[in-house]
Amino acid sequence: MFKNYIMNQIVLPLDLEVKLQKNDIAFHVHHLVESIPHEMFEPFLRNEGCPAYHPRMMLKIILCAYTQSVFSGRKIEALLKDSIRMMWLAQGYEPSYRTINRFRVKPEAKELIRECFVQFRSQLVEEKLIDQEAIFIDGTKIEANANKFTFVWRKSIEKYHKGLMEKSNQLYNELLKNEIIPEMERETDEQLSVEELAQLFQKVDEVVTEYDKKIEATSDIPERKALRSERKYPKQVRKQLIDFVVRKQKYQHDLETLGTRNSYSKTDTDATFMRMKDDYMKNGQLKAGYNVQIATEGQYTLAYGLFSNPTDTRTLIPFLDEIEQHYFELPNHIVADAGYGSEQNFTDILTNRNREALITYNLYLKEQKKKYKQNTFNSDNWEYDEKTDTYTCPNQKRLTYQYHSTRKDRTGFERKFKIYECEDCSGCPFRLSCTKAKEGNNRKLMVNEKWEQQKEYVRSKLSEEKTSSIYRKRKIDVEPVFGFLKANLRFARFSVRGKSKVENEMGLALMAVNLRKFTANH
Repeated sequence: MFKNYIMNQIVLPLDLEVKLQKNDIAFHVHHLVESIPHEMFEPFLRNEGCPAYHPRMMLKIILCAYTQSVFSGRKIEALLKDSIRMMWLAQGYEPSYRTINRFRVKPEAKELIRECFVQFRSQLVEEKLIDQEAIFIDGTKIEANANKFTFVWRKSIEKYHKGLMEKSNQLYNELLKNEIIPEMERETDEQLSVEELAQLFQKVDEVVTEYDKKIEATSDIPERKALRSERKYPKQVRKQLIDFVVRKQKYQHDLETLGTRNSYSKTDTDATFMRMKDDYMKNGQLKAGYNVQIATEGQYTLAYGLFSNPTDTRTLIPFLDEIEQHYFELPNHIVADAGYGSEQNFTDILTNRNREALITYNLYLKEQKKKYKQNTFNSDNWEYDEKTDTYTCPNQKRLTYQYHSTRKDRTGFERKFKIYECEDCSGCPFRLSCTKAKEGNNRKLMVNEKWEQQKEYVRSKLSEEKTSSIYRKRKIDVEPVFGFLKANLRFARFSVRGKSKVENEMGLALMAVNLRKFTANH
């Protein structure tokens, strides 16, 4: 005996909500988007043309699709026709893939996505899933939607630009020497600008035109041959100047696009070429990508930011600024790994923001090892006399203070060093093990007092029970989020181009991870 099954029987349409499970992810998507204040949707209002789909509905269906690892606009459109949860969220509407794609890359959508994180955090606080004691910061590199063979390198552009400057200056001097053109007023003697090259071309072109008129005006064959011979060099120069103008414009555009970066991709000019993690064959991957920074607590992403800089050190301060400006007030503890440990970052957190920095530095783990502590040639283990401000080396020679030195990095941050020099290194039996200084020169020691104080602060904080327990949570708090994103959600490459659009897509993907975890825990 079988259960009754008749295809042509009339069935009345039911509310699709009835067909969803009690804890379906669609309900959490619905409640999150409904919690966004009404005024956040006002930028989407328009008074002309056909009424638009409601941005609440659009945001719901895109978020829900991302939770199901569906990132293609066409596939989201297909889900609206056969997924019960998507049908319920859309309430019968079926926007096309073009509408979906246009909505998710709109600049106005960025504020909506940020508000999702703000409201989601409020929900976590309300349900006491996070205690707001600390945030855990880390970064990962995600591949851009760009061809990996379309790179433009700063060193290459600077090299060819320098060659062009030398050639154009040489050509200008030749033209003056041959009295083909009069001397021009130049902005600088170092290089000819695009405008000056264009002006130079115009003057040479006038000279060639004058020769053309003379050739046409005379019928004497020897004279015509002589004029053509004289015209040959200016014609060659004119052609060369056209090439110079075009190349100069290209190099200037490339340098403007690069900004402070060392490379960019032609297919996505905001993407920078970065060293991705090795694949399963242990091959280093150099691909166009973005450095994604996230702040988490309880394995939930509370804020995110995208940067073109491949190293994490210089992303921390702008990322913390972004959190304070768009997301929430910073908690008391800011936790990150050794990749963020620098004097500039510690100064910013401890002094400017008045927060506790639970961030290690590059040599922190090495310093804990017995081999490091027992190395007599390591200056950190040398005896220091505070009264005389001197260090004593393994050969019992004194290193006395000589002078102060200041160094600036790329960002303009100044580091101050005290320089010490050994009184006499000649005939030292430990010379080869102690210093690489040339024979006749003494061992010098650079000491950054502020950096040493900051390192001591980190060591003391990580030796305390409370702060060390907070720091130990870092690996189990922030690292799994990237695992969920790449392995569970299968989000390993962006599908849009341009930083603004990529930021929107990253926000949707990270919120999808949050919603999946939140649903699993309920």
